[in-house]
Amino acid sequence: MNDIHQALSQPVSEPPHTYRLGKRHQPVAGATSSPVSGALSGPVSRTTGRSRRQRGGMRELPPVEPRDPSTAVVENPAVSENKRFCGSCAKPVGRPQAGRDGQVTGYCPYCRAQYWFTPALGPGDVLANRYQILGAIAHGGLGWIYLANDRNFQDDGTERWVVLKGLINSSDEDALESAVNERRFLVGIDHPNIVNIFDFVTEPDPRTGDPQSYIVMEYIAGQSLKALRDNYVDENGDKQPLPLSQVLTYTIEMLPAFEYLHDRNLLFCDFKPDNIIHVETWLKLIDLGAVRRIDDLDSAVYGTPGYSVPNDEVLTVGPSISSDLYTIGRSMAVMALDFKGFTGEYRESLPSPEKAPLFAEHASFHRLLLRACNSEPGMRFQSAGEMRAQVQGILGEVQSVESGQPLMAPSTMFTVEQSTFGVPDTDADSSSVGRAFDIAHALPEPMLDPSDPSAAFLNSMSATDVTGIMAELNSAPEPSLEVQLRRVTTLISAGDLHNATGALDQSLHHHGYAWQHSWLRGIICLLSGDFANAGAHFDAVYSHLPGELAPRLALAACAELIGRGDLALPYYQRIWQCDRRFVSAAYGKARLLDAMGDTPAAIETLLEVPETSNQYGVAQTAAIQISLHSRTNPPGFNDLRHMAARIASLNLEPRRHHLVSTRLLAYALTLVNQYGPQHHSGITLFDHPLTERDLRFALEKSYRRLAYTCDKKEDQIFYIDQANLHRPRTTF
Repeated sequence: MNDIHQALSQPVSEPPHTYRLGKRHQPVAGATSSPVSGALSGPVSRTTGRSRRQRGGMRELPPVEPRDPSTAVVENPAVSENKRFCGSCAKPVGRPQAGRDGQVTGYCPYCRAQYWFTPALGPGDVLANRYQILGAIAHGGLGWIYLANDRNFQDDGTERWVVLKGLINSSDEDALESAVNERRFLVGIDHPNIVNIFDFVTEPDPRTGDPQSYIVMEYIAGQSLKALRDNYVDENGDKQPLPLSQVLTYTIEMLPAFEYLHDRNLLFCDFKPDNIIHVETWLKLIDLGAVRRIDDLDSAVYGTPGYSVPNDEVLTVGPSISSDLYTIGRSMAVMALDFKGFTGEYRESLPSPEKAPLFAEHASFHRLLLRACNSEPGMRFQSAGEMRAQVQGILGEVQSVESGQPLMAPSTMFTVEQSTFGVPDTDADSSSVGRAFDIAHALPEPMLDPSDPSAAFLNSMSATDVTGIMAELNSAPEPSLEVQLRRVTTLISAGDLHNATGALDQSLHHHGYAWQHSWLRGIICLLSGDFANAGAHFDAVYSHLPGELAPRLALAACAELIGRGDLALPYYQRIWQCDRRFVSAAYGKARLLDAMGDTPAAIETLLEVPETSNQYGVAQTAAIQISLHSRTNPPGFNDLRHMAARIASLNLEPRRHHLVSTRLLAYALTLVNQYGPQHHSGITLFDHPLTERDLRFALEKSYRRLAYTCDKKEDQIFYIDQANLHRPRTTF
């Protein structure tokens, strides 16, 4: 069949989106062209894969109860008039004319092909002396889909409902047999999130007599994600898109099914919310009619406008793993957004954050879709597992925002912070983002990829000095990407930025782009003082890994270094909201909020640093010092008492303890001088009554103790002078 329209056997519900690939087509990178494994040539055990996942993985979502199969049957089924097209020439037919209703059967006025827009099979019809039709339940690109009862199961009193979906209709028996044989590999698919394929049957079309082949599938008695999206209402009863956390949960649950197919050199091709069912706590892919082998260069490619990649890509590059993931990205957008125009204005693009407020609220989700739906196949996610890891990160972020609790799981791509930057300076009683050198060495580091050929070798290295490490790297059994990256990081740690840049260029040349190249380029720029370009490189990492917090922390630091605290603050806020291990983000958030005059919020942030952190004491004392400087909400006597009790409980090192205690006493003395002694309040500060005389005695002792903690002579003299200055006058 040379004409693409001849691949369609009957009228379809919208203009077909099918293509034939030229013989010169080659699969894109990441899509192997090796034959499908022989394990898929016939039925296999249905226990495969289920031993790992006996129950559905979406128990955090309300279950969708199974429905009575009979309720799925459409009454008076007919294709909508505005969706009637000739199956031969694809021109509109069966439409209303001159006030008359459109015809459900007739002949195309353009090519004279006969058309029908009602089902060929009706209730009671039996196929293969086995499948008794209950009725039509839907109409798709290959025609009507039927619900049937498998009569082979009636002997024991049970019923098994199945779905019959047309595959191809042809008067050429050889072509029909070939098409059916090509599809028999679907019977070998065995995954808990993919519908079971039971059988293939061929019967004459009752209207034309031509052979019609059907795929017989498991009936899933739930609701499609499209139906759930279309019927979702908020607490006020208003129709809304699905909550983002629900969309992300669905995506995490469905991606293993795609990974399963891709690992077996199969592509789904025509994914959309219509093709996946939520039943109880499970998701099931239900329509395998467009599934094809990755190395198939001949058969028609099926897709749906608004979900599938652009036509030019299908014709020039062909279907690929990345084009499958593109359809998932588009489906996520349709489910999560009020996405008007996704088949029109935005057929090959996404709305801006100004037009889609959800993108402004969750920039990481926007970046996820921008990558998944990138116009360049090589810029998209290259595997379902890679995409799933980022979706999981974004789900943790969204759940953290919704619950007000940090729920993000540890990253599998980055370590935690190597150290903390922007630590408040207790001595100077000030806070800043710090030096670029300290920031570069405090940021999280990319983790070693365990799938790298040299991962075991790198984990076994014993050298600790630069010369020894470089010598060991030169003896690596394979100059893999991770070996090259280790060479770059070693040179960076030695301060040899020139040779580190050269090694990075060499790695890029030998291995092609990897996100680690952008990360290390950003570190080199940061250490070189080129903060703007450093930020650009970290931004590229964020776009590549939108579910990670590490690149956002680096971006925030770069923004602060160029004086753009307004850009840094949202990053710090979101990071701290999601993961309390990033104390640098807490310090950044508090520092910028305090600079804006929002002292209460700054103090609250510092008090959120967990007791398990080695920065707990620093954060507590920083909160006290910020409070003492507050102009909008200055502390009173009772506040000072609570601060003193907090200091006493912290077990701080002597110098920090005496510094903060001295400042508290000095502040209390100022208040007493302003408002008078608090004889009758019952409030004391470090067990000292709130009178000028008592506070001066306390200050004298505190300054002297502080002097003993100083290493420099001039500092000791300064604090002794302060002690003498504050000592109250005595009789002797």
